[in-house]
Amino acid sequence: MTEKRTSAKKKARELSKYLRVERPDYAYMKSLFQHLRTELEIEVPKASKKLPYVPTEEELKRYYDVVWKSKNFQDMMIVKTLMYTGIRVSELVNIRITDIDFHYCQIRINNGKGSKDRIVPFPQSFKELLAMHADTMKKKHAVYLFESSWKKKYTDRGIRKILAKYSDEAQLTQNLSPHKLRHFLLTWLKKQGIDDALIQPYSGHESRKSLEVYSKLAITDAQNEYNEVIKKIPNLTHMFALGDNDAGITPIFTVFSFTAIEVVIVLSFTNDIIFGVKTFI
Repeated sequence: MTEKRTSAKKKARELSKYLRVERPDYAYMKSLFQHLRTELEIEVPKASKKLPYVPTEEELKRYYDVVWKSKNFQDMMIVKTLMYTGIRVSELVNIRITDIDFHYCQIRINNGKGSKDRIVPFPQSFKELLAMHADTMKKKHAVYLFESSWKKKYTDRGIRKILAKYSDEAQLTQNLSPHKLRHFLLTWLKKQGIDDALIQPYSGHESRKSLEVYSKLAITDAQNEYNEVIKKIPNLTHMFALGDNDAGITPIFTVFSFTAIEVVIVLSFTNDIIFGVKTFI
């Protein structure tokens, strides 16, 4: 039979008589109860952490199929940039065109989580398409890589709404948020056998255990590992008729792939003219 305890309120009054002479403040009381827990061998219960939802490759293919069919070029670029870099949505909306290094296939993330800067890679095969988008934005006198029709950078909420719209159309069980795309990439890189120490410079994660190791790694080592495995990312090949008969443009078939570099004829999504022959994934 469990003995009846003195109420916490009554016990607090009793203890206050002993503690008042110490003129305790918050820090003192916090430290006191930490030591008290140790003396009484009381363990702090830890909340169980749920594993984050990671979309399957099949879900990702279904999702991207819907994005592709929408023929919204900027939306497609938003999804692919999130997918290839694993950056946070707050970092995506703050990418300036000048932050992109096309020579080294890297994007500089300024003032990311924890007010820290870092460099993230993108695949060589994505360079042409990203350069085309950046060039289009420059002609519009844009500052940021992604801007709305109001010529203002997107908000976090705006990007989430775009992704949620395609999740509904693809009939996914859960919305494919920017963070879930991030989880997918980091989990997928891990499955490919990439060491945590090489993933960390791109993910922006920190741990006391790993800091010493991470600080000794050259960014080029991580880039080389990334370039090798990113070629194997889930294949999303599409063959769709593009163009608009009403606009006087003859529909053609285009191959679009996540993994293999294809030579394709790229049509303007605004039904302007044919850009020309480009290689991209």
